[in-house]
Amino acid sequence: MSLEPTTTMDAVAEKLDAKLSEWNPQISQEVRALVSEVIDAADNDVLDLMRSRAVEQEVLDNLDEPASR
Repeated sequence: MSLEPTTTMDAVAEKLDAKLSEWNPQISQEVRALVSEVIDAADNDVLDLMRSRAVEQEVLDNLDEPASR
């Protein structure tokens, strides 16, 4: 049995709301900012243009590695 999209999003919103009150204020503030960025990107239909933080970190890590000869 699959959930309808609105039911799923309601569950996500409820979980986020609960977590925001559990986390320390700094983490909650950072999460709110990230969620706001995602909402803005979705509103502007540019989610596919956002770079993954993991991919970005991998590139930075590769640039920091010493060059092998």
